[in-house]
Amino acid sequence: MTSSFTILLYGFLIGLKHATDVDHLAAVSTIVAEKKELLSSIVIGGFWGLGHTISLAVAGVFVLFLNFEISENLEKILEFCVGVMLVLLGLNVLRKLLKGITVHIHQHSHGEHKHTHFHFHESQEQADSKSHHGLKLTPQALMVGMIHGLAGSAGLMLIVIPTIKSKMVGLLYILIFGIGSIGGMILMSLLLSLPFALTAKHFAQINRLLQALAAGFSILLGFYIMHETGFGSNT
Repeated sequence: MTSSFTILLYGFLIGLKHATDVDHLAAVSTIVAEKKELLSSIVIGGFWGLGHTISLAVAGVFVLFLNFEISENLEKILEFCVGVMLVLLGLNVLRKLLKGITVHIHQHSHGEHKHTHFHFHESQEQADSKSHHGLKLTPQALMVGMIHGLAGSAGLMLIVIPTIKSKMVGLLYILIFGIGSIGGMILMSLLLSLPFALTAKHFAQINRLLQALAAGFSILLGFYIMHETGFGSNT
């Protein structure tokens, strides 16, 4: 009983830490970057953790009860999919940024001198959409969490599960791990969303810069993961 409790406690703590993996943070940052309300970011973190747990639980059933083995090639394919997803998430943020910004050029004359000024404005339609639908729930965070869960299932199953003798304890370990990852990602989503929420209303240009940085980091990390999993073994 003591050994099982220790294993489950370890699973919860590892789940909390698992939420801080850089690829997880990169993906969630591209989603919370568009939100103004902290509550929306908390919900996003919860849905990411839920999707992550669903994938792990399904994979755990296959491994524990059906003796399914996750091969190294399958692990690389799943990690490659994570890289693709990160690139797409980053590109989607950039697309919305470019779509929602209009450029105005104004020319002013001061005697014989003329000055040209460029002004960037957020489109009214996008501004209204953000302000009135900030709490609108989408399956995006859930799907992102599920993809991360599939990719992370290989390491979890290959390293931890074989050391657990009881199948029910192994399944419970996965669920406890999932609960830890849900709590960890809720906290991380809240922290990641603070700069975006604080700059959304009164510092629009800084907010757009932060969104662009989050998108750029996600794209670069995605290409890095794709290179490492797809070509790294050949270099």
